[in-house]
Amino acid sequence: MKVRVPLGSPERKTVSTGKASKTSRKPPMWSASGLLTMTPSRSRTPRSRKKSMFSLPGGALVDRLDRRRVMWVSDAVRCATVGLLGLAVLLDLASLPVLYAAFFVLGAATVPFSAASTSILPSLVTREDLAGANGRLFGAQVVAGEMVGPPLGGLLFAFSASLPFLLDAGSFAAASAMVLAMRGSFRVPQPGGSLPTTLWAEIDEGFAWLWGHGLLRTLALALGVMNLTSSATTAILVLFAGERLGLGPVGYGVLLSSLAAGGVLGALSAGRVAGWLGAGTTMRAGLLTEASTSAIIALWQDAYVVGMMLALFGFHALVWNVVTISLRQELVPDGLLGRVNSSYRLLGMGGAAAGALLGGLLAKGFGLAAPFWFAAASVAVMTLVAWRTIGNGAVTAARQNASTSA
Repeated sequence: MKVRVPLGSPERKTVSTGKASKTSRKPPMWSASGLLTMTPSRSRTPRSRKKSMFSLPGGALVDRLDRRRVMWVSDAVRCATVGLLGLAVLLDLASLPVLYAAFFVLGAATVPFSAASTSILPSLVTREDLAGANGRLFGAQVVAGEMVGPPLGGLLFAFSASLPFLLDAGSFAAASAMVLAMRGSFRVPQPGGSLPTTLWAEIDEGFAWLWGHGLLRTLALALGVMNLTSSATTAILVLFAGERLGLGPVGYGVLLSSLAAGGVLGALSAGRVAGWLGAGTTMRAGLLTEASTSAIIALWQDAYVVGMMLALFGFHALVWNVVTISLRQELVPDGLLGRVNSSYRLLGMGGAAAGALLGGLLAKGFGLAAPFWFAAASVAVMTLVAWRTIGNGAVTAARQNASTSA
């Protein structure tokens, strides 16, 4: 029952792959991240695709309501859902319909939490501290969700199948209580004399704002391409590791660990990297890294080389998360932040499901290296398209415009 959305939801690749979508990507304990991160990320699990169904209305509601209240109520709902599921497992009443219903409720409740947690952070830290705060949150997420959560969930499951779910519910309860204890009001002030409007009109306003912002529109489309291609590669990674690299279960686990280790390092150093290179150059370097790591993995059949490339990929993915989410938190007006973030996430994650299918088809038709070649070529083209739009000059101009409009 993993909650993968820190304050500043990582829409980009977190540090999970292929087979992990059934194992390490859904450790029952990761909802304890609520305690660490106040709640995916490029998350590509089936539940993340359910969440995309509610993304736009969820963002609009976050801009209407007190964001702190949205967060603690969402966690309370998830606590009750996971707790009831744990009781069903304990009493041997769990069934596929029960599981599907629980996953649906969890996905629906996670959407407003994700939007609220991303939107509330600029109210809690200064603009200069956004990258550092997001980096620490993402680092905690990776450590707990990818390194500690899976083995701990397996250990608890060995004692009792219901125990991971019940402990997960407890973590949601604790997270809800901690958010509830935050002082202050986090509701966006509404302009005096403004006329009532519909939810869908507000959604359209947020999407139109995003589409009209050249820098953020380009980043959203780049995210969509990267999620499409990374879904294609992660869908077949377990086969790639076994058949091309000759790795067994232990070797595959080490391969995933290299990805996670790179992600932790990337999350914790993202602020310094962006401060050194500038946000624009950092994003350009990220696109080049993504294209080159995919090409090298396609070329080499050496497990050590692939492990190093996955570590580099994990580093880049978390740096990308921190930089792009912090940038949105800087540039988007507070009253639109929930809607713009939800529209951005929809554009960025919409192709993930198709990517997994495409990866399987490419591997079946052209071999296991084909999805990686597809990823390298697609991201290379996206890099050429986005290059001028995402440079340091464009970021500086966008920041100046945001300051002028504030």
